[in-house]
Amino acid sequence: MARRPLPRILSSGSASITRSREFARTAADNATDVLQPLITITRGLRLLAGAGRQKWAATPKDKRGPALFLVAACLLAFALMPYGGLIALVTVMAAAAWTGRERTPVKTGPDEAETARLRSLYEALVPYFSVADDPAPLFSHGGDWEKVFSGYEFDGDGRPTRLQVAYPAYFTDGEAASRARIERLLHAKSGRGREYHFAWDEEGNHLVMTVLGALPTSIGAQRFVTAPGETVLGFTDGDAVQRTVPVHDGDTTRDVPPVVWRTGARSTEPHLLVIGQPGSGTTTLTRSIALQALQHGDILIVDGSGTGEYACLTGRDGVLAVECGLTGALATLEWAAHETERRLIGANRARQAGHPVPDDIRRPLWILLDRPGVLAHLAAADGRQDPQELLQVPLRHGRAAGVTVVLTDQFDSLDALGETVRTHCRARVVLGHCSREQVESVLGTEPHTTPAPDVPPGRGYARLGTGPVLRLQVPATPDPYDEATGEAQRQAVLGLLPERHTAVEAAVPAGAGVPDPAPPRTAAVAVEGLAVTD
Repeated sequence: MARRPLPRILSSGSASITRSREFARTAADNATDVLQPLITITRGLRLLAGAGRQKWAATPKDKRGPALFLVAACLLAFALMPYGGLIALVTVMAAAAWTGRERTPVKTGPDEAETARLRSLYEALVPYFSVADDPAPLFSHGGDWEKVFSGYEFDGDGRPTRLQVAYPAYFTDGEAASRARIERLLHAKSGRGREYHFAWDEEGNHLVMTVLGALPTSIGAQRFVTAPGETVLGFTDGDAVQRTVPVHDGDTTRDVPPVVWRTGARSTEPHLLVIGQPGSGTTTLTRSIALQALQHGDILIVDGSGTGEYACLTGRDGVLAVECGLTGALATLEWAAHETERRLIGANRARQAGHPVPDDIRRPLWILLDRPGVLAHLAAADGRQDPQELLQVPLRHGRAAGVTVVLTDQFDSLDALGETVRTHCRARVVLGHCSREQVESVLGTEPHTTPAPDVPPGRGYARLGTGPVLRLQVPATPDPYDEATGEAQRQAVLGLLPERHTAVEAAVPAGAGVPDPAPPRTAAVAVEGLAVTD
């Protein structure tokens, strides 16, 4: 059977209805735009009237009479003023327009996605913060998370950037293993790829988790504003130290918090141990320390790796020797041991005689030993003395003699370090991507932060004595003779180097009652045409 066509009104009516709706919607939008000031003023008058009623209801009855009298006096004053009625009308309209304006709604709590994430964190913490015998547990499956999360902040992606957790008093927060489990859990549930700081308030039973920002990596070698005996190891978080120093960062100057290591007779951490991974920036830190030490003292450099990383310092004023070979290194360290004894004897005699300590004894002497593990292996293969044994006198008596020792090595040689080095090198630095266990093996305690996901060169942790573990970013101090070094950084390092003298002279002061050893030789180094005779 053939289909009958639809009536004309049914086939063409839908298009006209759609056009009518669009016309009505456009007219409504235009009317709203035109009447928007009137709508705003009306809304403001309604809000003002409501506020006035609330104010009148809150006013005590004995004060309502004086309030009415004051209002009536104001109205009478406006009535008697020229154009008073107009002024009052304009004032009321302006107040109504300001009160009825559209405001951005203020967020008073977490949204649905943030609530779900907080609920997930709460449920994940239940097995760690609850016991079966607790009559009123803070953490229970299906419990109220608002009781334990007293503070929280989120970023634009909905991940928490700050979280304050209240936990029960019976939780073993004094045990490092218990704290580590909670920190690993929060790290995994809050989002990987960021670095978190955990602050445990054991007295108040609170844990504050905070997302840390990246440390600046664009600060290069320069003259830092420090006193004699102070060395800037790098830079850390603003709330970790109570001091800032001005630095040049590109074309700007800003204040950054430094990690300052203090040496000298009153220092409790007179020697430094630096451990890192290959390519982590340990040589960069040693080079930065050398440039700062040359401002007020002399340095001896023993490069166990023999790669010529310190060739830029060869023959400079204040650089007594730069050694790369085993023979030269042993001779240099033997001289350093005798020099430490000579300084001790000279200072003792000066004090007994009531004279000031001579200037050659007061001038600081720095011994920078890079990769002693390599030299120890070569010495053992050749049947010679371990270079670390020659450091016992400078390490034990260096603080009184003005001698500072800086040792730099890698994790694979950590077990080869002697007991004297571990005992007297109380200032420690760990560089590179490493686990919490590796950091604890060097610093003596775990950091309160999670490992950084991306570790730039010079990034690590520092601990001075028994102080807290600080995040550290070493200032960029590359080898200026390296072809891969940028021109700006090359000129920055070269500008800090002392003048080069024509011949390498190692002046060994004659000690009282101490036989003069042979002066240290300068190892053969060749970097981009620079050659120093052996």
